Amino acid sequence: MNYDSIRPTSAKGTVRTLSQQEELPLLRDHLLRLDRTSRHDRFHGFIDDSFIRRYAERCANDGTVIIAYFEDGVVRGAAELHPPEQSPDAQPEIAFSVERSVRRRGVGSTLFRKLIAEAHAKGYGSLRITTGAQNDAMRALATKFGAQLTFRHGESTGSIDLTEPHQAEPAPVAAPVTPVEAARAIVDMNRAYWRMVMQMSGWGRAA
Repeated sequence: MNYDSIRPTSAKGTVRTLSQQEELPLLRDHLLRLDRTSRHDRFHGFIDDSFIRRYAERCANDGTVIIAYFEDGVVRGAAELHPPEQSPDAQPEIAFSVERSVRRRGVGSTLFRKLIAEAHAKGYGSLRITTGAQNDAMRALATKFGAQLTFRHGESTGSIDLTEPHQAEPAPVAAPVTPVEAARAIVDMNRAYWRMVMQMSGWGRAA
């Protein structure tokens, strides 16, 4: 599934699926660029560069789907959909990483939506997600998309039921009412009230 035309809400990049072999270096380099805290959050502990290189190579060969966020040809965020065959309980697992320079632009939400669409297309009924206990942003994002998370052994682990509809985006917040709009509303309400009173009293009826 290709998402070349998809653009996150407030970011300037594009989102698409990586080809597993040819574009392996793009995922690897993105993971290597993560700062120390982001790397800790993504892998639930301190991970050296050699581990990341091995990890990216494994993703390129085990059927993992990588949906990436690009800016200027560089991957700055990635959503991973690991096949159920790689899990001991045969449940597909998902993971996310977004570089600090592009955070708070809707990149994580965009990647999450596209990854869930990909999981639906593959016929998966549920997804498992595991994140570090201190990764508040990831836990909030997962909860927003319907994950039921529990805390144990220093991690938050949960699942997303793809067979049940959930509110993927928060309801829009109404714009604040200005004083002029409030005054106009009061005048309109008073007019409607007195019009109703006059009609009930028989005033203003045609003879």
